[in-house]
Order: sequence, then C-alpha cells, then structure tokens
Amino acid sequence: MSNMKVISFFNNKGGVGKTTLTANMAGFFAKKLGCKVLVIDCDPQCNVTQLILGDIKVIGLYWVEEKEIHSSFNYRNILDIVQPIIDGDAEVEKNVEPIPKIENRYQVDIIAGHPQLSSMEDPLSRAWGEIPAGKIGGFRVSNWLRSYIHSVSGKYDYAFVDLGPSLGSINRSVLLASDYFVTPLGADIFSIMGLRNIAKWMSDWTAYYKVGLEQSERLNKGALERFDIPKNVNIDHGYIGYTLQQYITKSKKGQRRPTDAFEKILRNVPAEVDRSLLPFFGKNVSSNNVHLGDVPNLYSLIPMAQKANSPIFDLRSGDGLVGSQFKQTADYGALIESLANHMLKNIGE
Repeated sequence: MSNMKVISFFNNKGGVGKTTLTANMAGFFAKKLGCKVLVIDCDPQCNVTQLILGDIKVIGLYWVEEKEIHSSFNYRNILDIVQPIIDGDAEVEKNVEPIPKIENRYQVDIIAGHPQLSSMEDPLSRAWGEIPAGKIGGFRVSNWLRSYIHSVSGKYDYAFVDLGPSLGSINRSVLLASDYFVTPLGADIFSIMGLRNIAKWMSDWTAYYKVGLEQSERLNKGALERFDIPKNVNIDHGYIGYTLQQYITKSKKGQRRPTDAFEKILRNVPAEVDRSLLPFFGKNVSSNNVHLGDVPNLYSLIPMAQKANSPIFDLRSGDGLVGSQFKQTADYGALIESLANHMLKNIGE
C-alpha cells in the first residue's frame, strides 16, 4: 500500500457526535491542510453520506425513480464494491470511483454508504469461520475493504471511515483495513462502558485472527503473499485517542451549574480509557496525550450545517449564520484544528 493513512471513527455507543466529528475532521484535512481525503461510509445508517452530500443528491443516488431526473448524479456506492462477495465471490469490485470532491463543500471524495451493506454480515461471518483453518478465502473476504483501499490508495493522503455502533463482522473487517482508530465519547455511562466492550471484542478477534495467520503460513505457504494479505494487524496498536462531547449543564437563576453525576463520569474517563484500551495505544500515544480534546455542544450550528451540507467551521452568513454564531463557528474551527494537530502528533506526523 502507499503511505495513505486509514483512520476509523468508532464507538460501541451511538449519539456521541461521531459522524459530525468524522465529516468535519475530513473536511478540515482537505480544506485547511490541503490533503487529498477519501471518506468511506461503512455505517448502514449512511449518516455521513447524507451529511456531506445532502438530501437532493442522496435521493439521486438511491431512489430509482429519481435517477432518471438526477441522471447527472449517477454515482456508485459501497454496495457496488461488496456485491461480488454477497454474490459468493471472494473479491471486491474495484472499479467503483468515489464521488468526487467537486460535489460537496467538504472538498472530500466519498464512497457513499448503503443501508443494504448490512447484508455483508452473513458472508463475513462465514468467512470468519474459515480463519482458524488458515483458509485463504476467509482472509480474502475478511480483508474486502483493505483490498479496495489498496486499489485507490495512491490517490489519497488519508481515508476517514465512519463506522456504525455495532460490534459485528462489518466493523471488524473495517478495522482490519484501518491503521488507526478514534473513539468519540459522550458524558454518559453507556458511552464509557462502550470502551470495555470494544476492548474485549478487539482483544478476542485480533487473537483469533493471528492464530489463523499462523495456520495459513503452515498449511498454505505463500498464499498470504499471493493475495496481498498482511501478516500483521495494524489496528492492534492503532488507538490514537478519544474526544469527549461536553454535556449540557443545568441552569439555575441564569447560571449554568455542573451536574455531579456527569462530573463523576468525566473524572473516571482517563482511568477507564487506560484500563480498557491501553494495550491498543499507538507507539506515540500515552495516558498524557490520548485525550484529543473536548467537543462543545453546538446547539443551532448542527442543524444549520446539516441543512447547508457544510463543515461547521465553514458556515457563512448565506447559510443563516448570525450574531454570536460567528464566534461559535470560529471557536469550532480552532477546536478542529487543535484536534487535527493532536491526531497528527499521535500518528507520528
């Protein structure tokens, strides 16, 4: 593969601002850092696709009757990539061009998601069952995303992958193709408990996968090389940090006051991250730098950005921005810059 870095944004708990963060980080890398960025939507809910492209283009992508009306927006999506596997093959369709950056304000190329991506769960589960025996077909199917990424990697500096909140076979296969992962967290007990779920799940399947690699080397010498299956698991030491979504404090007599329960949760986050994910820390990551930053509640800016299909840091008066919202937007831009710099340091760039 080229030097393109694949970064997945993932948490076992939904509603933590994962998709908003993924899209805005990708947009910042593209628009402010001048990087060539690919966004891959691997969440069957397709939230990042809708956020980046907007309703009209999304209708043109998926609604058959509207394809005739929106014939100029006739791009393929992630389902086209995996359809051969769903049909019983072990190879992906590599001739799927991402939707180009000229089609969105984030200035990123994007592989649009599809709700039927969930139909990959069964073939991936069957393939996973072949891994301990070292069967190369199991490795080829399990590495479907890596195979596609390899075909386009020379065109990009970074790929940002949006994952759903499940601990299923799709997310496992996506993480196999990833170099790094970030966990956006919310200030709630289930978000933090999600870290424990992720840690156990990843420990189990990475160990299982490594046994299969050893078995394949014994029984099918040279097969891994022939199909470009790596003998190491990058994500094994690919954790580069977490963000923490700030909670909305309660007001009393016009003053905002912290809530004891939330504050207790927040105090426990660093210890919980260490306890759960320390074995996965990247080589440049420590307990002192694993916290990438806090994401504030953005109130009206979120629906405004969704309506404009724009990065929050790039909202303008023409999008409806007024008064104090200009400062909010600028502050968010400074935050995203800080998060990006922190991520790059933890990656080692």
